[in-house]
Amino acid sequence: MFGFSKGRIFVFLLATVIMADITYLLVQRAHNTVRIQQDAAYDQVPDVAVVQPKPAPPTLSMTLPGTLSAWYEAPIYAQVSGYVKMWYRDYGAVVKKGDLLAEINTPRLDAEYAQAQADLKVAQAKYDLAAITATRWRAMGQSQAVSGQSVSVQNANEQSAKAELEAAEHKVAQYQAMVHFKSIEAPFDGVVIARNINVGDYVGAGSGSMNANGTASELFTVADTHAMRLFVSVPETFSSILKSGLVAKVTVPQFPNTVFDAKFLTIAKGFDPNTRTVITEFSIDNMGQKLWPGSFASVTLTAPAEKGVYTIPTGALVFQEHGMQVATVDTQQITHYRNITVGRMSDAYTEVSAGLSPDDRIINNPPADLMEGGKVRTVEPAKGYLSTPNAAAAENGDDDE
Repeated sequence: MFGFSKGRIFVFLLATVIMADITYLLVQRAHNTVRIQQDAAYDQVPDVAVVQPKPAPPTLSMTLPGTLSAWYEAPIYAQVSGYVKMWYRDYGAVVKKGDLLAEINTPRLDAEYAQAQADLKVAQAKYDLAAITATRWRAMGQSQAVSGQSVSVQNANEQSAKAELEAAEHKVAQYQAMVHFKSIEAPFDGVVIARNINVGDYVGAGSGSMNANGTASELFTVADTHAMRLFVSVPETFSSILKSGLVAKVTVPQFPNTVFDAKFLTIAKGFDPNTRTVITEFSIDNMGQKLWPGSFASVTLTAPAEKGVYTIPTGALVFQEHGMQVATVDTQQITHYRNITVGRMSDAYTEVSAGLSPDDRIINNPPADLMEGGKVRTVEPAKGYLSTPNAAAAENGDDDE
């Protein structure tokens, strides 16, 4: 009797445990179902980070590499062939226009010039004889002592001799001009920045000094450095600041603590299709001769920025069939796409010249499936999420301190 009661108690307890376990599983399933439904409803509304447009800086500044060139720079080549007799100006020599730089020994040219002078004497003698003969025949023709045909022949001989004399005179003048090129002279006041000849070097007419490889180079290079030309390749997006009156600040490696002013001179009205840059020329006063041609320059351009321009993160841009847009969030957390006009762009930020107001809330990095009128949930982004790499580095540096 007692054993039977213990068995019934055991069965009852076992049934109770089973029912409790089943009840727990049913309750847990119901709870999980509710939680899944809640999570699904929560996930239907995406989390987004919003930013507000910031006014663009009042001035636009950028630093670009540049190259300095002399105001005038002339490579000088030989106009006659021969051997260098002597050179008189070395690297760095200050010269005046017409100063003798070098002399070329041209024995062949000298011989041809002497021959031309001798040919001129022969042509002069022939012309003198033809003129005397024609004069006599014309006198005899007046007295009918000779035929008119004979007189015409002598007149023609005189004219032919005169033409030969003129040709000989021009030939001598040609050689005289070539003989003048035996002396290499400075074309203008300046400085010798290159000398590529030595005594005994062979130089070719129009081809300069011949080296061991058979290639030619200029004999001298003379530069006028009273002022310098600065050439800068400016990106297309910044070309609007290139106007008359623009002054650039220039530094060169040899004078790191000195800033030179470069005045805007001109601009090539066409972009390089490979680099999307435009060649811009500035002028720098160099009366102190501190700047040298060929120097690398660091050029800082600063100009007033356009008013009414805002900056937003580049990641906020959305390009769709309607053009460039941004996704904004209203007070009801509803998304609206808005068309904008984009100006200059960089990796981190983009300028917007139209389509935004300072109070707009813009979604940064909007989801690809975000639709017009969709509901979103604005959240505070993680630290550094909206920062540029430089700003994040600075922020980390502050934290380290």
